[in-house]
Amino acid sequence: MAAGLLALFDDISVLMDDVSTMTQVATKKTAGILGDDLAVNAEKASGFASSRELPVLWAITKGSFINKAIILPFAFLLSAFAPWVIVPILMVGGVYLAYEGAEKIYEYFFPHGEKQHITSLEQKNKEEVLAEEKSKIKSAVITDFILSIEIIIIALSAVASEPMIVQIAAVSFVALIATVGVYGIVALLVRMDDFGYKLIAMNGGESAIGEFFVLSLPKVIKALTVIGTIAMLLVAGGIFIHNSYFVHDLVHGIPFILGDLLVGLIVGAIAVGVMMIVEKVKN
Repeated sequence: MAAGLLALFDDISVLMDDVSTMTQVATKKTAGILGDDLAVNAEKASGFASSRELPVLWAITKGSFINKAIILPFAFLLSAFAPWVIVPILMVGGVYLAYEGAEKIYEYFFPHGEKQHITSLEQKNKEEVLAEEKSKIKSAVITDFILSIEIIIIALSAVASEPMIVQIAAVSFVALIATVGVYGIVALLVRMDDFGYKLIAMNGGESAIGEFFVLSLPKVIKALTVIGTIAMLLVAGGIFIHNSYFVHDLVHGIPFILGDLLVGLIVGAIAVGVMMIVEKVKN
């Protein structure tokens, strides 16, 4: 009996070592996409009223947990029984991300008249604020879903040769990091100004560090908007380059970041053009 328990504990110890090692491998493999995930979601979670930042961020975080809970079982099943479906799914997600990035660039240079009017209003009624908030949360959760697919698939590919139980444990841990770690950092970023105000209040109304945090927040938000847009294009371009020999050969001589960005811009521009045609046909 004792010998059997010792053998069981030994097997568990070996399994935990394998899970730990493979988790590190999968995390390193997804480090780049996790950075893009942070930039994109920080941009998506910013721009709300101060009192609504954390509730909105929590709503997006819950959506992210639901996304992971949906994606993980399907990813394991597809990897085991229909691995050929994974690449087309990634391609569709890449088109969506490229469209999101390119549409932001297009809107910056050619703002829609209706949106420009709404943002120029000094005040919005409660219904407008809630509708805009709901729309942004939905957009953020959809974007998180696409990025989560990419993160989980990359992590899964890094441990594909391992037993299924190791794959499940390692990839699930990476998925957890992708939500808790990313949105935890985002929460800290969007509350920079409150931290600054508290420092100023604690020091009798004067604090160079507090003023730095308060004044830095608008600049950080603007920077996150730019970085988030570029990140979406980079992720989209990377999906096509890594999963299409034709696209990979086209940009083979271009440095990988510029190649990813170029492909993302081209795919996004095509997607924006198609959507504009669809909108004209509908109208």
